[in-house]
Amino acid sequence: MASRLHSSRLFQTLKTTSPICRLRHLSTATAAAAKESYEDADGISMKGVKISGRPLYLDMQATSPVDPRVLDAMLPYYLSSFGNPHSRTHLYGWESDLAVEKARAQVAALINASPKEIVFTSGATESNNISVKGVMHFYKEKKRHVITTQTEHKCVLDSCRHLQQEGFEVTYLPVGSDGIVDIDQMRSAIRPDTGLVSVMTVNNEIGVIQPIEEIGNICRELGVPFHTDAAQALGKIPVDVEKMNVSLMSLSGHKIYGPKGVGALYMRRRPRIRVEPQMNGGGQERGIRSGTVPTPLVVGMGAACELAMKEMEYDDKRISDLQERLLNGIKAKLDGVVVNGSKEKRYAGNLNLSFAYVEGESLLMGLKEVAVSSGSACTSASLEPSYVLRALGVDEDMAHTSIRFGIGRFTTEAEIDRAVELTVQQVEKLREMSPLYEMVKEGIDIKSIQWAQH
Repeated sequence: MASRLHSSRLFQTLKTTSPICRLRHLSTATAAAAKESYEDADGISMKGVKISGRPLYLDMQATSPVDPRVLDAMLPYYLSSFGNPHSRTHLYGWESDLAVEKARAQVAALINASPKEIVFTSGATESNNISVKGVMHFYKEKKRHVITTQTEHKCVLDSCRHLQQEGFEVTYLPVGSDGIVDIDQMRSAIRPDTGLVSVMTVNNEIGVIQPIEEIGNICRELGVPFHTDAAQALGKIPVDVEKMNVSLMSLSGHKIYGPKGVGALYMRRRPRIRVEPQMNGGGQERGIRSGTVPTPLVVGMGAACELAMKEMEYDDKRISDLQERLLNGIKAKLDGVVVNGSKEKRYAGNLNLSFAYVEGESLLMGLKEVAVSSGSACTSASLEPSYVLRALGVDEDMAHTSIRFGIGRFTTEAEIDRAVELTVQQVEKLREMSPLYEMVKEGIDIKSIQWAQH
């Protein structure tokens, strides 16, 4: 616990320290580059936006900061133990190889797997591509059908569309208004030629937790490989590949306070699952993922997994309390606030809210002092309403007003209180300018109005 508190204090200190001071001890070149920063005494200017200082960070589903303890574990493999883990002829290679295998064991322990079942990749997107396309390509002579849900991450949906272009069939299962897939519908969709079922554990936009164990039991009973994207679940809720009966599981480093650019793929050995590699080369990672394994990144992911194992229960309790504080604080001062997705079956660190009679983009632009998003970072450039919220049956106007608040290990009560204050201020300001809100306050049913076209 002492190390946990020390790390939290250190992280808060790093957030408030000048970037130049933080960089000066690394190199004069780095410090010089920092002087050309977009930060000055008057605040920060970037992309035409000027704010007084760095915003509060509440976008943990997009990425999380590296835990200082993770960085400590990584640094030696950048500076002194920098060998290629595939170099078999000298000490530098041997020590890097040992570090990689230790990290493999740390990742495996967090999901109750064998280290031999862990393949390191560049991230969950690559793991998802290997799982969806790799399995179907390997079994293509007999299996031509994939089942997934309409609310999967874009990389799973796009991999499925790629397979459709190759002649495979894909069933996109709908979800209920709570975002949860129907188990009976899932069972009835399975056919003799179904080669894969892919359902994510925790949704990246709305945080709902799917009934993975039940789906896994159905897949095992019917002999169908089961893949789950657990990037948003790893280290946040208990994940056990044996209880879940999964054949493949995609994992990410930067969602659990580890570095970006590294992920992992769990591949069951008994019964063995086979995939066609999506990248050819030197045959590293048992030939499934060729390319030099980046030792510092892998070490960082392993350290992050070990920390998550020790602190998951503590983090979950604290994050649940902060989520309750955020939701109650907003609802106490605003009406027309809707929680998107199941209120019971969800990860507490993801709170997706819609604010009636407010335009989402205007709200986001008004919340310049809080780093939040309107959905997945992978699709945030689009002005279309979230496809996940549309799959839940959320009205288009409400889907446009959604904001995703991501709470994490280093979020403080003061940050939550400030976020509540700024959100309430901005929503009230926008509603004052909204004729629709005025009409609602006067008791007019907006949906019953017949709007005339000009």
